[in-house]
Amino acid sequence: MFITKKHLSRRTILRGFGISLALPFLDSMVPARTLLSRTAAVPRARLAAIEMVHGAAGSTAIGRARNYWSPVQDGANFEFTPTLKSLEPLREYLTVISGTDLQNATSLSPAEDGAMADHARSSAVFLTAAHPKMTEGSDIQSGPSIDQLYAHRFGGETPLGSIQLCIENMGSLSGGCGHTYSCAYTNTISWASPTKPLPMEPAPRAVFDRLFANGPGVGQRGPLTRESGSILDAVIDKVAGLKTGLGSTDRNRLSEFLDAVRDIECRIQKVEKDNSSRQVHALPGAPVSVPDSFDEHVKLMFDLQVLAFMGDMTRVSSFKMGVDRSSRVYPESGVSVPFHALSHHREDPQKIEEFAKLNQYHVSKVAHFLERLRETPDGDGNLLDHSVVLYGSPMGDSHVHEHKFLPLFLAGHANGGLKGNLHLRCAPGTPMANVLLTLMHKVGIEAEHIGDSTGEVAI
Repeated sequence: MFITKKHLSRRTILRGFGISLALPFLDSMVPARTLLSRTAAVPRARLAAIEMVHGAAGSTAIGRARNYWSPVQDGANFEFTPTLKSLEPLREYLTVISGTDLQNATSLSPAEDGAMADHARSSAVFLTAAHPKMTEGSDIQSGPSIDQLYAHRFGGETPLGSIQLCIENMGSLSGGCGHTYSCAYTNTISWASPTKPLPMEPAPRAVFDRLFANGPGVGQRGPLTRESGSILDAVIDKVAGLKTGLGSTDRNRLSEFLDAVRDIECRIQKVEKDNSSRQVHALPGAPVSVPDSFDEHVKLMFDLQVLAFMGDMTRVSSFKMGVDRSSRVYPESGVSVPFHALSHHREDPQKIEEFAKLNQYHVSKVAHFLERLRETPDGDGNLLDHSVVLYGSPMGDSHVHEHKFLPLFLAGHANGGLKGNLHLRCAPGTPMANVLLTLMHKVGIEAEHIGDSTGEVAI
C-alpha cells in the first residue's frame, strides 16, 4: 500500500455566506507516518484566566484556621477542602497555590488610600501585578496582562488573538469608578499595553458572532442567524464534501463539533426569544442574549470558550465572573444574602461560613469548564492536557480589603508544563506575580519579570 504525506491543513476553514467555520483537530491533519510533535498541527497551549472578585472566606483568619480554601497538606495527594471539593475528580490536573500577596493592589501612598480605592484597583492588578496610576483621565497606566503577553506572542497563529468575556455588564473604560480611579481599572482584567485596556463582552450572541463572523464588522451588523436558522446552513454542502474524504474517527469528531456549535446556537436563540417576550428582566439593560440566570449565563460563556479552543479560533481567553460591589444574589448556591454584603462578613463565623458556601458555588462553575476541556479530544490528548486555566481573586479577606493569602489555583497540564496533583504553600510575602511569571515561562513566554515578581514558584 502506497501512503503519501498529503494531509488536511490545521488552518482549514469552511466559509459560507457571512460565516467562517474553523475545524477541530482531526487525525487527517497529521501527515501519514509522521509524529504529531514534528508537524505544524502540534497543539500549542491554550491559556484561560478567570477572575472571581472580592476574595474568599478561606483567606480570612477563621477561614484559614478551618481550611475553607487551602488544603491542610502540602505537596501531592492533599485532601480537598470544602470550597474546592467540586474539583476533586480533576485532581491530576490541579495545582493549588496558597499564601501569595498582591502588594501592587494596595495603596502605596496616603493619597491613594480611601473609600472605594481597593475596589477600583484590584481587577487591574489581577493579571498584570502592576500598580495602577491614580487617575480618572486618559493618562491611565497598568498592564500589560499575561493573557495579552501570550496573545501578542502567539495570537497571530489563530483567527482571533484573544477573547475577553464577562458576566455582569462592565460598562465604560473611561470616567471615574472610585477614589479618582478610572473605570478602566475596574471594568477589565485584560491590558494589551500599560495604556490600552480591552473591553469585556457579556453577551453570548456577540461572542458567538465574533467566533464565526466572516470578515470584520459582520458580527456587529446583527446576529448571524435568524431565530430558527443556523450558521451551519451556510456550509452544509462543504461539510458533506469534507466528510467524504475523512475516516470514521474524524467524521465522528467533526459531527460532535458541529453538534456543539448548534447546541450553543440554539441555547442563545432560546434566551433571545424568551427575553424578547418578557416584560420584566432580572438584569435591566442587559443585552437580549444574556440569560437572567447566572448559572445559565456562565455555562454559556464557558462553553463558548471550549468551542473557541476546540476549533483553534483563539488560544487565549480572559473571563471576569463578577463585579466587586455587586449586589447580585445567587439562588442556585443556596445563599440568599447579596454577594457584596456577604463578603463584608465583619468577622462573623456564621457569615464567613456562608461566604465559603458561595465561593464553593463559584468554583463549581469552573469545574464544569474544566470537565468540558478534559472530555474534548485534542491531538495526542485532550484540551485540558493542552491548556492552563488560572482561577482566583486579587483580594484575600474581602471585609478588610486585604490583598494577602489570595485564593488561587491552576488547572491543566499546559502541554506537559504542569504536573498537577499539587498543593504549593508559598513562603509569607511571596508575590502573586511570581505565579504569573512562572506561568508565562511554562507556556513559552520568556519574560524577565512581571509586575513586582522576584522569581519563580516551584510548580
